[in-house]
Amino acid sequence: MTLKEAIEQFLFHCRYEKNLSSKTLKAYSIDLRQVTDFLASNLPSLDLPLIDKIALRSYIKTLFTGLAEKSVKRKVASLKALFHFLEREDLIPVNPFRKMDVRIKETKRLPRGISLADLKRLFQHLYQTKQSTTAPLPHRTLVRDIAVLETLFATGARVTEVCHLKLDDVDLTQGRIRILGKGARERLLHLPGQDTVAALLAYQALWHSPTPDNPYFFHNRLGLRLSEQSVRSMLCHHATQAGLTLHITPHMLRHSVATLLLEQGVDIRYIQHFLGHSSITTTQIYTAIHDNTHTQILTSKHPRQLL
Repeated sequence: MTLKEAIEQFLFHCRYEKNLSSKTLKAYSIDLRQVTDFLASNLPSLDLPLIDKIALRSYIKTLFTGLAEKSVKRKVASLKALFHFLEREDLIPVNPFRKMDVRIKETKRLPRGISLADLKRLFQHLYQTKQSTTAPLPHRTLVRDIAVLETLFATGARVTEVCHLKLDDVDLTQGRIRILGKGARERLLHLPGQDTVAALLAYQALWHSPTPDNPYFFHNRLGLRLSEQSVRSMLCHHATQAGLTLHITPHMLRHSVATLLLEQGVDIRYIQHFLGHSSITTTQIYTAIHDNTHTQILTSKHPRQLL
């Protein structure tokens, strides 16, 4: 059996037996195509017996040139998953990773957020522009953009989760949204105030003409699902128009709301549920940011400074 044939069987198993998400399947396909291209140019053939520890080590070595640790870790994980499957299916006698101690230490970086002042400036710019825009098409687009950004900030959801919201997921009568997150985990979140609900109602009134072909809540101008890249581009555009010099991404809105909730004394377990983290360890990264805030407060405001 060749590597290409083995990858086809593995992806079939991932899609139809493990029922993995389309995003995971795409990542596996990209990672395994990359290793196939490398081995094809370095081995006489792609027969599985030729793909040993030496060949795999040579490939892993190339990953450290120009890639972040997180990307390297993912590509190695894809390879491990493939060979674990091949061994379990008796397609290879021994998994070469069994005797390879591959450890990739990922640099821990604090998530970047947006200051409260910049957030206020961004939203004020959006609402002021909406009020002064009279032409139908730009006004309609602004109404949608405001609704998307209000949803991102109100729920702390990932951009993919917001773009994949279905019509049935949004209940504006009750003021809540059902989000399907990673690992097919659902969470039900209440919208924090009337401004967010009003923004979504305004969007609904201008944009919704539900059809069986498009069950999604947020649409583009062609009536199709709004893409993640469109949201990223839209956010960058509005941030620049608002005079913000910081490069802003949708994920930074997620980080910002989590940090601000923690600063308001919200329990970290609730923030874990709010963000859809499977482990509290992932959520605890925000406590490091909160500790920095505590240090600044104590340095400048502690009564010891008055003595």
